[in-house]
Amino acid sequence: MASDARPGPGQIGRIDLTVPDADGVRDFYRDVTGWTPAPVSMGDYQNYCMNAANGQSEAGICHARGDNSGLPAASLIYIAVADSDPALQRCETRGGKLLGTPKSAGDGSRFCAIQFRAIQDPAGAIAPLYQPRTGPA
Repeated sequence: MASDARPGPGQIGRIDLTVPDADGVRDFYRDVTGWTPAPVSMGDYQNYCMNAANGQSEAGICHARGDNSGLPAASLIYIAVADSDPALQRCETRGGKLLGTPKSAGDGSRFCAIQFRAIQDPAGAIAPLYQPRTGPA
């Protein structure tokens, strides 16, 4: 990312689109929006960060493989929370469901995504939670 700014609680922290053919969809968004793809190694394949002209990461385009296998072609918004554990508890108290288990990201952030853990609201919509790391970038 071009900025050290981190989302505050309740703000959108990230948007990821998971699809069977990330390469084709990457090219579609590159041509339509002008985003520049930056490959992210997933071992034997690559997902993509899609960057605006200023270098800011705007979205991710991911293959429906590995942890993302079985996901429908849909954009998921990651909602920032101050502390994911109480937020996940409140989800269940309010009639939502927890999917998966929490996973720590390499930069000290903690993602709760469908492949790790997401919330599913009472209407059935899925929204991963994102607990930004604290301290310097």
